[in-house]
Amino acid sequence: MAGTAVRGRLTWRPVTAAQVFTETPRVRTIILDVRDWSGHLPGQHVDVRLTAADGYQAERAYSIASAPGEPLALSVERLDDGEVSAYLAGELRPGDQFEIRGPIGGYFVWRGEGPVLLVAGGSGVVPFRAMLRERLRSRLDVPVRMLYSSRNWDEVIYRSELAAPEPGVQVAQTLTRSQPAGWTGYARRVDAAMLADIAWPVSRDPLAFVCGPTPFVEKVAGALTGLGYPPRRVRTERFGGMGGG
Repeated sequence: MAGTAVRGRLTWRPVTAAQVFTETPRVRTIILDVRDWSGHLPGQHVDVRLTAADGYQAERAYSIASAPGEPLALSVERLDDGEVSAYLAGELRPGDQFEIRGPIGGYFVWRGEGPVLLVAGGSGVVPFRAMLRERLRSRLDVPVRMLYSSRNWDEVIYRSELAAPEPGVQVAQTLTRSQPAGWTGYARRVDAAMLADIAWPVSRDPLAFVCGPTPFVEKVAGALTGLGYPPRRVRTERFGGMGGG
């Protein structure tokens, strides 16, 4: 049975874009209609495959933006040189079809333990949306602190959701390039001092997730271990795209 489940996750299956929402000028959330979806864990991802009329194929991995039990959703940032993202975040329309396989991943997943520290750079916030929505749907009282770094206000993904976090969730943001009038958050790149302000005390044995571009993730993970976080309690996921600076 286990082998059958693994083969199912790694089999390409067609999906249909049911709805498309604009998050920022460069990011769109796609709600998918997928048959026989076996479910996923917050933090997992799927592979996406596009096939052109001439048979050319391109594949990319994208974090799942929805909680288990919700319609499967992906939030995709359009990259200037991205073959897949240019279509998903630009040309795709409701009713269009492509292929996915997954869910994939067993390391960068949240199973309800805590307290939790989430540190995101740019579109690294996507898997954290799945975690926060799972906390709400499952009525978990796990305390969460989140630090989200973006270049400017227009690039903040899930702006309305993050503006009204659930009880027990604290969200801090930093805008590294420009800030709107009246901005009261941080206004610099994430550094050790900022993390010391936000992070849970090591004595609480927190679990940290860090997601974003590679330089951002390496800097944050190093700073957390410098604050005393054991490496085994700092889980990281890296990818290309815009970061917090």
